[in-house]
Amino acid sequence: MAGGVLADEGALKRAHLYEHRITAYFIFACIFFPGIYKRKQMHMHETDYCKYDNQILTLFTSSLYFAGLISTFGASYVTRIYGRRGSILVGSVSFFLGGVVNAAAKNILMLILGRIFLGIGIGFGNQANL
Repeated sequence: MAGGVLADEGALKRAHLYEHRITAYFIFACIFFPGIYKRKQMHMHETDYCKYDNQILTLFTSSLYFAGLISTFGASYVTRIYGRRGSILVGSVSFFLGGVVNAAAKNILMLILGRIFLGIGIGFGNQANL
């Protein structure tokens, strides 16, 4: 659709009706949008990348992925010794514990612990599917 290749011909026929005219939409846009522009300019020193520069939030986010990565190594051992059934059982118990801990969380440490359990469940679940 780039370049207006499939433009509506009806809209092009009406374009001459609005040439050199000030419409209500034009007035509304002139009043409303400069306020948004000024508000956005006030926050130009912030970026979306660094808006949440918090180590605890980073730990909360990455704990699930890191636990899944590390638990995959242990899951390969469990799968080799006990088979897929053992790996699936460990993963499902870990998922259950992670859900319970996250549901009962009172602080950020409990949330991180619950995400670690969920990550272990992901690691074991991935190993069982291979």
